[in-house]
Amino acid sequence: MSPAQPDGQRTGLLRTGLASTAFALLGWAGASWLTEGFQVWTAEGARRHAVLQAPVPAQPAALRGDGVTGLNLHSLLARPGQATIVSFIYTRCPSVCQALGSSFQQLQAAVSTPGLHGGEGAVRLLSISFDPAYDDATQLQSYASLWQADARYWLMAAVPDPGQLQRLLKAWQVVVIADGRGGFEHNAALLVIDERGRLVRIFDDNEGPAALAYARALLRPGRAGALIGIPSALRAPG
Repeated sequence: MSPAQPDGQRTGLLRTGLASTAFALLGWAGASWLTEGFQVWTAEGARRHAVLQAPVPAQPAALRGDGVTGLNLHSLLARPGQATIVSFIYTRCPSVCQALGSSFQQLQAAVSTPGLHGGEGAVRLLSISFDPAYDDATQLQSYASLWQADARYWLMAAVPDPGQLQRLLKAWQVVVIADGRGGFEHNAALLVIDERGRLVRIFDDNEGPAALAYARALLRPGRAGALIGIPSALRAPG
């Protein structure tokens, strides 16, 4: 048998054990709080979870672009019987915006297909440039031509007022950072807007079919959550 440990040594070991347990509990609590109960682990995941819990209305920002100049973003999006899929781009983007353009081109083909588009409410597409200093009406029109955008289904716009633009980006947590080479780093996603003009769901830029299915389901009450398998508690409120 090993000799009995002195009382002081036993007390020190006990204190060490209690301190380690306390630190572990604090770490667990901190991680739980930061990840909203371990439901998300990234900033983008947190953004998407927050939108599911509380849809975010579009800002009342004035728009510029072919067919939208002078219109208000919220008024454009908040229309009965219409859902909208929105992306944020800048026309000079050589990388991620190309993927967004390709995704929207495929979505346009889907929403314009006879028998799929009508009868269940309209799904529209809107690309918003966060680079209004460069993306004037001419540049937006050139970008639309590049991707063969049909204005009946897919609109291009910019928000020329810097204050309104920043409020819009902040509200929808769109991250835009100048890269020091004349371009921007930004998070790319497909944002689904309901007929009340609220951001209700965010999809990856390569999840066009899922985003479109969700947008269409929004126009059929009670179907959005069931269609793509999200828990009923997290469905966007009607």
